[in-house]
Amino acid sequence: MSGICAVLRCDGRPAAPDNLAPVLAALERRGPDGSHLAAEGPVALGHALLATTPEALVERQPLRHPGTGCRITADIRLDNRDDLIAALGLTPGARVIGDAGLVLEAYLRWDLACLEHLRGDFAFALWDPRCERLLCARDQVGMRQLIYAHAPGRLFALATEAQALLRHESVPRRINEARIADYFEHLEAIDLTSTFFIGLHRLPPAHALTVTRGDLKIWRYWQLTPPAPLRLPNDAAYAEAFRDVFGGAVAARLSAPDPVAAMLSGGVDSGSVAALAASQLQQAGRPPLATFSAIDSDPACVESQAIRGALAMDHLDPTLIGREDMAMLRPEMERLALAVQEPFDTNMTLLRLMYLAGHRAGHKVMLDGGGGDIVLGAPDMVAWHLRKGRPGRAWREARGQERFWGSVPGARENIVRQLGRIIVPEPLRALRRSLAGLGRAAAPTPTLLSDSFAARIDLPARRAANARHIAPHRFAPDGTRAALDIHPYLVVGRERYDRIASALGIEARDPFCDLRVIEFAASLPPDQLQDDGWPKVILRRASAGLLPDSVRWRLGKEHLGGLLQDELWGESLRGEDRAALVDSLANLQPYVASRSIEHLAGAAKNAPAWDSEVASLLMLRYSSEWLTINDNPDCC
Repeated sequence: MSGICAVLRCDGRPAAPDNLAPVLAALERRGPDGSHLAAEGPVALGHALLATTPEALVERQPLRHPGTGCRITADIRLDNRDDLIAALGLTPGARVIGDAGLVLEAYLRWDLACLEHLRGDFAFALWDPRCERLLCARDQVGMRQLIYAHAPGRLFALATEAQALLRHESVPRRINEARIADYFEHLEAIDLTSTFFIGLHRLPPAHALTVTRGDLKIWRYWQLTPPAPLRLPNDAAYAEAFRDVFGGAVAARLSAPDPVAAMLSGGVDSGSVAALAASQLQQAGRPPLATFSAIDSDPACVESQAIRGALAMDHLDPTLIGREDMAMLRPEMERLALAVQEPFDTNMTLLRLMYLAGHRAGHKVMLDGGGGDIVLGAPDMVAWHLRKGRPGRAWREARGQERFWGSVPGARENIVRQLGRIIVPEPLRALRRSLAGLGRAAAPTPTLLSDSFAARIDLPARRAANARHIAPHRFAPDGTRAALDIHPYLVVGRERYDRIASALGIEARDPFCDLRVIEFAASLPPDQLQDDGWPKVILRRASAGLLPDSVRWRLGKEHLGGLLQDELWGESLRGEDRAALVDSLANLQPYVASRSIEHLAGAAKNAPAWDSEVASLLMLRYSSEWLTINDNPDCC
């Protein structure tokens, strides 16, 4: 994932490249393969290259079109290069043209409508001197990031990272307190525009903007088109169709000048990605797929057992990182965790460990299956079968869910609960809840925040806004997707992957986030997404013959994230003097209740292993460190 930056002087004065140079310097970690600046008139563009496609090796950005003077800087990997080359009438093989060059050619052919022709992972800024307009866009899923600041009539500036953009002398550093509340309250997906700094905004996925001297316009250029429902004769036909689509998405992400690696957990998502990638590499006569996995030496660890089962697949070059290896990696892991761009990223120990191992092995691209749960997520299948008049299937589904997830809630309770929701209309259920609450005060929702801070940012309103933002993305009663959109959880999740991977000069690629896969999943009947309690059942069926059955039909979703967190931080938190620990969190007092700090500091002393209270204390430690670094106008 390369880094890009740009500045446009809206007052018409020449853009000084020296002012953009500190922004570009902050992106060199993201793009270590060469940095370049270009300035002309009121605009300056910068690019820090991470060469992760063969074409990127011969394309120097920012790129200038000689005939028109248009310039582009792009963090980009296109999925539909061949289609674009054909549509633009370019001669294949006549010259190597990079992905940024293809976007520039598409813009010159179709103007702003060029966005309708782009598929892949991208964020770019394109300057057209003919109309003195800067066009910026972000891909449909949000795999690449674009942060901007706008002072009307004076300046527009953008960068891949907020921290880099703050290096520009005209962009002030002011902490967004509401976003701090979002961190403690798990409201990360409350919107897709906020950052931790006032005046800095994320461009949402599938959106573009244009800025001229006098105006800034933002619009949505893409939305998931309602696909025709797919009707195939049997489960095997559905599985075969999905395997074709998903295989194409994996193949597109194997294009790189250096060997591509993959994360390999004990789950079906990363397992299916690795299985298909290894098979495709083997068929092409290319070296084995390097995989990276975190395991525990405890023979009772279900995740580790599944990983060892997955390693029976052909054409793998595995690297296993055990909990005992954390002692050697601790200094680097601590440094990375405490230098994150956003507090949301601090507790991603397992993910960070995989990227660190990949970085040390010299990889620039790593595959993962992070989007599988959301892209192949299903509606409530017990309720769906009941609404279809199939009580037998509903009972079988409830029993399957109990088998997969455990006995809370049990199958019988699940059926009764869903029948109540179907038979009793929501207005009556709401009335019953309100009548049940008469005469007693509603218990406040627990929070770490101080009363004054919660009131200042209107915490109830933020919780309600978050609920409204997420709710439309659920399934409708008939099993169709209630909102034809990318789920906010997928967006913020991919943004985390981007930030953590880029800190180590790695590009994250997720085949589940290919638009072909997303559109195919949206066309499926619900019982191809989940059946007999098995989530992502079409993926399990499609992986037959590639992925061991011990992984395909593994129950539950146990993983090592909490254990690795405890290995990295638990001992130091439990061993630190309570008074010293409380004093070290003094800068949180404007936000966090003193009683919360005192309670968690005491609870950590007595916690024998990783638990929710130790996790909450670690959130305090992370956010305190982040504020120490960032709550300073002259920092960095």
